[in-house]
Amino acid sequence: MIHTTTSIRVRYAETDPMKYVYYGNYATYLEVARVELFRSLGISYDEIEKKGISLPVSEYQIKYIKPALYDQVLNIKTYVKAKPGVRIIFDYEIYNENDEKITEARTTLFFLNAENNKIIKCPEFLMELIEERWTEQ
Repeated sequence: MIHTTTSIRVRYAETDPMKYVYYGNYATYLEVARVELFRSLGISYDEIEKKGISLPVSEYQIKYIKPALYDQVLNIKTYVKAKPGVRIIFDYEIYNENDEKITEARTTLFFLNAENNKIIKCPEFLMELIEERWTEQ
């Protein structure tokens, strides 16, 4: 398993008139957390793309437990619980400043050769980084 925690402060522009985070902004928060997980492995998302690999999202699931509010610091715990094949699955838990879980989510991405748009297995360069940091649950 790989696990990271990313913190984000809710900006005013991300909220609705009640100062709740607008539901569509959670996808962006999850993307930020996912990119930071890759960075923790020692590679940026940009580097992955420069190596000819795209990672489109094929599934997105989310459960809103409590609202996130303007100016709160959110801690997004991101997990990869299974080694990737042609897909990589990210699980997320979002906590507010009071350490209350407010959201659970999951995204599934697949590895795509950007040159020919063919689905491929997790590239070796990325699998090596994952293996180096993998811990048993």
